[in-house]
Amino acid sequence: SQKSRVLMIQDLDGVCMGLVRDPHQRALSRRYVDAVKRLPHRFFVLTNGEHVGSRGVNGIVAGALPGGADQAKEEGLYLPSLAAGGVQWQDCYGQVSHPGVSANEMEFLAAVPKQLHQRLAEILAAPPFNLSTSVIAATLPVIILDNAVSPTLNIGSLHDTFAQQPELYSAAQQVAATSMQDLLQQASDQHLGNSFFVHLAPNLGSQHGQERLKPAQDGDMGTTDFQFMLRGAIKEAGVLVLLNQYYHEQTGQYPLGEQFSARSAPATMDEMLALAKQSLDPAIMPAIVGIGDTVTSAQNSNTGDYQRGGSDRGFLTLVQRLGEAFASDNATVFVDSSAGELNRPGVQAHPSGQAIGIAAMRGITDAEDPLQLNLVFTGGHQQYIAFFDLLAG
Repeated sequence: SQKSRVLMIQDLDGVCMGLVRDPHQRALSRRYVDAVKRLPHRFFVLTNGEHVGSRGVNGIVAGALPGGADQAKEEGLYLPSLAAGGVQWQDCYGQVSHPGVSANEMEFLAAVPKQLHQRLAEILAAPPFNLSTSVIAATLPVIILDNAVSPTLNIGSLHDTFAQQPELYSAAQQVAATSMQDLLQQASDQHLGNSFFVHLAPNLGSQHGQERLKPAQDGDMGTTDFQFMLRGAIKEAGVLVLLNQYYHEQTGQYPLGEQFSARSAPATMDEMLALAKQSLDPAIMPAIVGIGDTVTSAQNSNTGDYQRGGSDRGFLTLVQRLGEAFASDNATVFVDSSAGELNRPGVQAHPSGQAIGIAAMRGITDAEDPLQLNLVFTGGHQQYIAFFDLLAG
């Protein structure tokens, strides 16, 4: 049936739950968890977050259920998905694996949170920050995310800490960026120079292979998340991994190979597209619906050029381009997460029910943007969940 030939690929934070400054405060609705279960093999999450660990999504799923983790495991209510940008695979029973990741890489990653803790404790106690020991002790567990394969600095809460001194929040952004560069250098010194990269969210696209930091200005927090990630762990590669999985479920064969992972995927979008056209049978290709909330477009006031980024931009663009290449009627969906606790550009007010003009999407997209958003949920994650629940039937 046509319904079975649909593949939904959805980001998490800001899409099916509100954005919060402290990741421990995230919550999922039972309605959403149940709806996911009704879409087997047709729905996957694709996130830069993780499933396991103290901030993992699995704990949030368990929190939505009266029977907690036991019920999630027994009934298969975990979210089937790729996390950490595409290198952490999980089925609905919570079985987790890290395809393509070496023991040395896992060992290096495991040491990162402690290093960040020691470094930031010193820096935040010294000028210009001068935070007290008690404030630092309360802050570090919030901003250092001890993820297994994507340890992260999420400095959003420092925006509140330095509300009266915005220049200190900007300084904290630079400290976070420098800390990540130092980790890359350490990895290089340990012969892991090609293993990792730093993902910034939100960002202003890439330059010379590195993502551009989005500076804080005029209340916009700019880049809040600094993620130390495995090279190859980008959502675009994750789309190919999920398609490989989808084809296997439909045909019993892995068209990209049984060992294919985000680590072995091509590096550029053009190469990914070429691999898809070469390897994937158009007769099996589903209509792909990509859903995200982090897309940015900022115009350079000097040159007039647009710098476009956002952690969902890449995978949504690949979904769009696959739709064009395979004539598969793909769709790109944007959920406005600006009502959450992170200051982000949102869809500006427009008459209900009317088409949204490009002017209302300022800061998100622009008239020349190659990414065309097909559907916009201006009501944020609540509106999206209501739609998703109906869609799941």
